[in-house]
Amino acid sequence: MSMMDAVAPLASMALIVAALHDVAARTIPNAIPAFVVVLGLLLRAAEGDLAWGLLACLLVFAVGVLAWRYRVMGGGDVKLLAACALLPPPGSVADMLVAIALAGGALSLFYLAFRGRHPFAIPPRAATLPGRAVRAEIWRLRRGGPLPYGVAICGGVLLTLAG
Repeated sequence: MSMMDAVAPLASMALIVAALHDVAARTIPNAIPAFVVVLGLLLRAAEGDLAWGLLACLLVFAVGVLAWRYRVMGGGDVKLLAACALLPPPGSVADMLVAIALAGGALSLFYLAFRGRHPFAIPPRAATLPGRAVRAEIWRLRRGGPLPYGVAICGGVLLTLAG
């Protein structure tokens, strides 16, 4: 069993949790990118390209900080994106970023299709977390709230790791 076979399920679960948390609360807890960084560092060290992996992570983080500075991305998204740059081989980071951008485009199209419209009735207050999340998301769609870009990051990274 390769190191990637051991790391991929753990990274996938962490990314799915980040995406769900981003949808529910529009935040990504710091523990998730930290966990992904640890997995990525272990993976890059095991594959012998730690220095190149760290360089890729640093470059993605630097560009992400600029995006955060100009309010294009949230801080949690930037941290998660930089952490994820350690998961694929350094030569595949650009492919991962393209996959994330494509997933973000699909997510954007969905949100644009429903922005400001009222295709869904706001359900009554729910006692369960999923029910409250659905209610909040419908409200965000109606008012044109921000995208949960953690969903796009999760989708793009999972596509890259699967390929």
